[in-house]
Amino acid sequence: MANILPFEKQTMVIHALAEGNSILAIERMTGIHQDTIMRLGVRVGEACAEYMDSTLRNLNCQRIQVDEIWGFIGKKQKNLHRGDRAKGFGDAYTFIALDPDSKLVPSFLVGKRDMYHARMFMEDLAPRLANRVQLSSDALDAYPGAVERGFGSDIDYGQIVKTYASPAVVEQRRYSPPEVVSINKTVVSGNPIPRDICTSHIEKQNHTLRMHCRRLTRLTNAFSKKLENFKAAVALNFAYYNFVKTHGSIRCTPAMAAGVLPSALTVANLVEMAR
Repeated sequence: MANILPFEKQTMVIHALAEGNSILAIERMTGIHQDTIMRLGVRVGEACAEYMDSTLRNLNCQRIQVDEIWGFIGKKQKNLHRGDRAKGFGDAYTFIALDPDSKLVPSFLVGKRDMYHARMFMEDLAPRLANRVQLSSDALDAYPGAVERGFGSDIDYGQIVKTYASPAVVEQRRYSPPEVVSINKTVVSGNPIPRDICTSHIEKQNHTLRMHCRRLTRLTNAFSKKLENFKAAVALNFAYYNFVKTHGSIRCTPAMAAGVLPSALTVANLVEMAR
């Protein structure tokens, strides 16, 4: 059982999970059974989610970028059968907010890419911010109504729309993004600064998430089989990113840059949250 593992072993397992190792790889490296690794990861991930919910409050952000990253539980949406949806199978999108200045992720939400979860996401994000911010997003139809629901009129909000070239048949076989042919920016509400309507930083964060959260790594069999395990894995990743890992561009953790904590936490601190 996870709770009788030596503390050093627990820390080693959580550190490996946060750095993108698969459960089976950790089992081979440590000799700890995969079920124990999974239970420990879920327990620590859920504790990290509670810690971030209580700690990431009254944030002095100036700009926020939001985006959503695709994943799936059990099987992809096109392969669902009757009864699979009730089990939580199918597409799972993670809504993510990023402060491009401090690199902090103040809010995230796992759900469907629809109006209901977009509203939940914005209603979670808005109370965490201490002042009026400029918000940037892509052109997801659910965002304008969700932003109005969460922020009211106290927001400067703009959308950026990127148009991509249609790839040739040969290029479609490559696993690479198509070429961007045009970028259009639109003011939705308030008075956003046009040059700051941008989602480049949050798109880079999506890449970081896929590299560090094995359950989101493409073209592998490491995807989650249970929704609660997926949510815990995402929460563990963002706690590690916000509080433990030194960001290369700011030379400290995002939580330190945002003034949330005076110093970095350790992986051992994350494990202690679940004890």
